[in-house]
Amino acid sequence: MTDTGTTTPTAQLSAVGVSIWLDDLSRERLRTDNLQKLIAEKNVVGVTTNPSIFASALAKGEAYDEQVRELAAKNFTVTDAVFEITTSDVAQGCDIFRPIYDATNGFDGRVSIEVEPGFANDAAATITQAKELFDKVNKENVLIKIPATIEGLEAITATIAAGISVNVTLIFSLDRYRDVINAYLAGLEQAQAAGIDLSKIHSVASFFVSRVDTEIDKRLVAIGTEDALALKSKAGVANAQLAYEVYEQAFTTERAKVLLAAGANKQRPLWASTGVKDPDVLDTTYVVELAAPEVVNTMPEKTLDATFDHGVVAGNTISGSYATANKVLDAIAAQGISYAEVTELLEKEGVEKFIVSWNELLETVQTALDGAKSADNA
Repeated sequence: MTDTGTTTPTAQLSAVGVSIWLDDLSRERLRTDNLQKLIAEKNVVGVTTNPSIFASALAKGEAYDEQVRELAAKNFTVTDAVFEITTSDVAQGCDIFRPIYDATNGFDGRVSIEVEPGFANDAAATITQAKELFDKVNKENVLIKIPATIEGLEAITATIAAGISVNVTLIFSLDRYRDVINAYLAGLEQAQAAGIDLSKIHSVASFFVSRVDTEIDKRLVAIGTEDALALKSKAGVANAQLAYEVYEQAFTTERAKVLLAAGANKQRPLWASTGVKDPDVLDTTYVVELAAPEVVNTMPEKTLDATFDHGVVAGNTISGSYATANKVLDAIAAQGISYAEVTELLEKEGVEKFIVSWNELLETVQTALDGAKSADNA
């Protein structure tokens, strides 16, 4: 274990092999030295974004006013304006993280941007927009986020095959995670056949944690027995621990070994939704209990601050956990709670929540565009 007397908890996490990414981006952060400080002080080596993050950023402050006025003057549609604004932020973020990207050979120093959530069940539209986003950001260290829906799997393969690095998002079940890895490997095989340099293609698989607890805990509380309540807040960690086992197994197969020998990179697991929702659960739980080599943990700033302040890092807390994790999920199933039903619901709700956030983002930008035009006409 790392010496806690001389290093911070975030430095200890990094020493275990965890890549700490910030689950937030705004123009305010980009205009100040905020990201540089987080890199220097709290071991942050990447950033993830989603429609909710951009909706929140655009609703606050005046950082976007100048660009909005320019876009309004050019009569940009709201969708095109959102595309310009978000890709501009991500491109700037990529520049800030480029030294880390170079130093780690593309392993870290990444900034993610998501395809429109309304395309989650449309593979062709997702593939088209993934390429448009990649071309527009025009930075080697961007990751294009694609949801792990059934249709998303086809888009993941095609995007990887085109040599574009992908952050696969909204993964809840172990079976779907296996499908995601398969889609990644298929994309690599197609890229290899097309003569694309596999070493330049990276991917992470974003496995959601707290949302699993929120949904399963609700059902355990409804059951209300002592046995049921004893399982509260255990499913999310157990599910993610078993996802790491899937990761270990998947990249030691002959199929994976052939690709790795040709220069390909493993698709690393990324823990998302790591902000604790239950006030009775320690706020660093989804960080310190999911520490292991080669994982990414993308944290809201509140979780990052909590980890830096009082996280107790006990080395690799995933290896050796699989038997216990399986017992937890078996015990939850014995309570009559269907794992398949829960994970299917969470995927559906995840897409729906991002569509709501996307619509809020469109409304915010439309209001800003209208306001800018009115000011010009006044």
